[in-house]
Amino acid sequence: MKIDDEPKLPESDAPESAIRRRTLRSFGLFALAATVPFGVYSWIKSSPKVLGMKKPLRRVLDANEQIARTYFSNTNLVKTYLREEAAKQPRVNGFDGLRAPLPTDWKLQIDRPNQEPLLLTMDDVRALPKQELIYDFKCVEGWSQIQHWGGVRLSDFLERYKLGTKSGNVPTPDSPTDLYSFVGMETPDKGYYVGIDMESALHPQTLLAYELNGLPINNQHGAPIRLIIPHKYGVKNLKRIGRIFFSDTRPRDFWAERGYDYYLGL
Repeated sequence: MKIDDEPKLPESDAPESAIRRRTLRSFGLFALAATVPFGVYSWIKSSPKVLGMKKPLRRVLDANEQIARTYFSNTNLVKTYLREEAAKQPRVNGFDGLRAPLPTDWKLQIDRPNQEPLLLTMDDVRALPKQELIYDFKCVEGWSQIQHWGGVRLSDFLERYKLGTKSGNVPTPDSPTDLYSFVGMETPDKGYYVGIDMESALHPQTLLAYELNGLPINNQHGAPIRLIIPHKYGVKNLKRIGRIFFSDTRPRDFWAERGYDYYLGL
């Protein structure tokens, strides 16, 4: 009896054909997937720069800032330490804005809306209640050190001279619309500058510091007066303040213009 030949599978149903189809499909998907990151990279690369960084990347940092500001509170204090825990030889880092000699006629200049700038001496600053802060100073480079600073609260300073408001009244969180959004600071030679959000400026641990380990700060650490703002990385702690001003738009910021996060909160 003649045995019929087994029916042949159509080529489209043969295992080899299925494998070929799957292989071709996989290569197609792989090629498509490979074009996605390349396309994203090309898009980012062709985007304009904002503050020293490609616009899409800057938007990511701005989104991180909004999250950080949502959780920021003046009642959240950084951990403090005992005096004997502070470094006996505080680390020196960063000399931008310090290379030129301090002007012999230095005075702290504060710009005020619709008024002449306010010019203050160190005696004017020291007349305010002195505060001390011993905390873990953190650098974006990855190191930290417990340091002992002395000075006046920036919030007390702003209150004493009625600064930081559009009305010229004493700044208060109860009148947020009267507060400027930012505080700008720069060195006398304008070689270094930072922008600080007003919420951080008014934090009770933010200082205008003029002492380190109980002694006047030296030139390397920012004499005669510098910013200490413990809720931010060290690059925001401007040394040798020459000018303070207020704005509703972001002031220039030295490291933000070089691709760093503007907020730089901890």
